[in-house]
Amino acid sequence: MSTDMFRVALVAALEREVGPLVRANGWRVREQEAGGRRFRFFEKDDIVLVCGGIGAEAARRAAEAVIALYAPKVVCSAGFAGALDPGLRVADIIQPRRLVSAGDGSSVNLNRGEGVLVSFGAVASPAQKAKLRESFAAQAVDMEAASVARAAEVRGVGFAVVKVISDESDFSFPAMERFVDPAGRFLEGRFAWFVAVRPWLWPRVLRLARNSGRASRALCDWLRKMDTESMAPSSDADANLEAANRP
Repeated sequence: MSTDMFRVALVAALEREVGPLVRANGWRVREQEAGGRRFRFFEKDDIVLVCGGIGAEAARRAAEAVIALYAPKVVCSAGFAGALDPGLRVADIIQPRRLVSAGDGSSVNLNRGEGVLVSFGAVASPAQKAKLRESFAAQAVDMEAASVARAAEVRGVGFAVVKVISDESDFSFPAMERFVDPAGRFLEGRFAWFVAVRPWLWPRVLRLARNSGRASRALCDWLRKMDTESMAPSSDADANLEAANRP
């Protein structure tokens, strides 16, 4: 158990999403075990950050670990999201007012922010994005936020979300599930070999890399300016996940 007091715990998927932030001076790195798994935590002032991996299960495990070890006041799901709204552009920051799980229709109202973020079980294609926007009246999609929200709700911890658009509504790419292992780690070597023998994918890979870099810098700029005092937990009545019918 950490003896420091941490107001905010940030849960991201991959370190590349928050690389410009944790590479800055002043962050301590601490490896600890929780639930039979080892996690690397980045600590600074009253903030702790953990990158748990891609997908709902990886996010849940990371959120549970950071809550158990650090007892934060608020857990914030931070990272990349895909645009469902054609008006959203790469590097746009979104703080949704409502979060919906596409898997079971449950939702959480956050009492701040604007619009709807939907958590989906895979990287969404343009066709899937259109269906998610229609079904949930959502502006953006991610894979992890709903699981982080569930972990926070079960343990009575406040919850928040900040996401940055890394791919626009019309961006198309092959299914990425084959490049993610059961622990949520992105298999960069396998992905590189897959792309290397498919030159028609090279322009999209370069575009994805540029967009990811822009998104990461925008998110980290926002997080550097984050006022942890303003991230007070939502009231219990509004923060609890509740069953919600799809529109």
